[in-house]
Amino acid sequence: MVHVQNLIGGRAVPALGGETLVNTCPADGSVLGSAPRSGRADAEAAIAAAQAAFPAWASTPAPVRGDLVFKLARVLEARAEEISRALALEEGKIIAEARGEVQKALRYVIFSAGDARRMAGMTVPSELAGTFAFTMWRPHGVVGLITPWYFPVCIPLWKLAPALVAGTTVVRKPAPETPWTAAIIGELCTEAGFPAGVVNVVHGDAEPAITLIEHPQVHAISFTGSTDVGLRIEAACGRLHKPVQCELGGKNPILVFDDADVDAAALACAQGAFGSTGQRCTATSRAIVDHAVADAFVERVVALAEAIVPGHPLQEGVSMGPSVSERQMEKVLSYNEVARDGGAVIRIGGMRGTHDKLGQGYFPMPTVFDHVAADARVATEEIFGPSLSVIRVGNTDEAIAAANAVEFGLTSSVYTRDLSRAFRVIERLDTGMTQINAPTMGGEGHLPFGGIKKTGVGPREMGPEAWKFYAESKTVYINHAAAARTSKFY
Repeated sequence: MVHVQNLIGGRAVPALGGETLVNTCPADGSVLGSAPRSGRADAEAAIAAAQAAFPAWASTPAPVRGDLVFKLARVLEARAEEISRALALEEGKIIAEARGEVQKALRYVIFSAGDARRMAGMTVPSELAGTFAFTMWRPHGVVGLITPWYFPVCIPLWKLAPALVAGTTVVRKPAPETPWTAAIIGELCTEAGFPAGVVNVVHGDAEPAITLIEHPQVHAISFTGSTDVGLRIEAACGRLHKPVQCELGGKNPILVFDDADVDAAALACAQGAFGSTGQRCTATSRAIVDHAVADAFVERVVALAEAIVPGHPLQEGVSMGPSVSERQMEKVLSYNEVARDGGAVIRIGGMRGTHDKLGQGYFPMPTVFDHVAADARVATEEIFGPSLSVIRVGNTDEAIAAANAVEFGLTSSVYTRDLSRAFRVIERLDTGMTQINAPTMGGEGHLPFGGIKKTGVGPREMGPEAWKFYAESKTVYINHAAAARTSKFY
């Protein structure tokens, strides 16, 4: 049993109202512990602590801040197995996937720490004699980070690391489904030596998040989660004239052309559709396949789905864990009837796993919907489970039209041996990222991550400019001429 607390001003404290939330394992329903059910007053206390810590933290030289982020990477590495196991137990990823997530987070924190010595502005010639013109960066102040239950290590750290490098202080509101990993990340920050109040964590449901969004002393919001919630956050921040960064939904396609390596495409598709139980924003949820290879492609994907072994994420030999909660599983399963009503053929799955070994766990089985129309609900709505819709097309133009026929635009994958066609497709796909002959999921820390359309708003996360969201640019003119200025101003 792990009973986590809020982290406010460097102290572990319960919710002021004394209420708690139960944390359970989605693989078997066992109780893992509890977390505070915080309210507005708890969030306000965390904001006050972050506000008090801001002046000293902002005035700390950026390379010194970067040194502490490097220390964060070292303590993360030292506790990698512990946090991997916590992640597997409370979110449901199999342990191999959990370890992969922690390693990806570690690589990005290391990269981000180096940004502390790369926070360059511009030095440019001025129109005015005797004038030195340049730009500099200043941290916003207190920022709110609202993070989801999927990728509960990677996503918080790819927000937290650049925020700390930039000199902001942070109040994080994690998802209620994954409080244990959130608490460990808070502990890592304390262990790394960040001053009290620089990093604060407030657990709970919606109320602390709403407080962060509305509070006048929270100067920017970074959110990852559902499109519906993100649109409301965008609107609220717009009214408050508050910088906002949202990474929202995805409905990512893999395009398989008639000259593709069908075996490689099928394997990439299965990995993207069924890995992490489909609970990733870069999951492959649509396969747009040329008629010439569609039957062979579907046959191979179905065979790969049949080979998946669902079970407890810490169990040896298991290749897929559960949905994060019963509510999420029920949402995934509800689309089976939607698919049938829309005329799709269910080639495999379409049900809850009921094997004895799965017990009371929340296991939707890997599912392949075939002969799906490009505008069908299962082809356009984010399911966030191990479900794949196969859309059959006759040519390149049809494939691109089908790929772009959704409101999302995160990532895409193209399988073809024709490099010229690959480049033509890259230019026309409405996604922020495209992979050629590689799966839809993934992304490297030194490159920007994000999408277009309703997938996201605001600057990209990760990459060499991620820290800029947490700071503001100031332009400076210094008149260093000895004589009085005679030039005209306009």
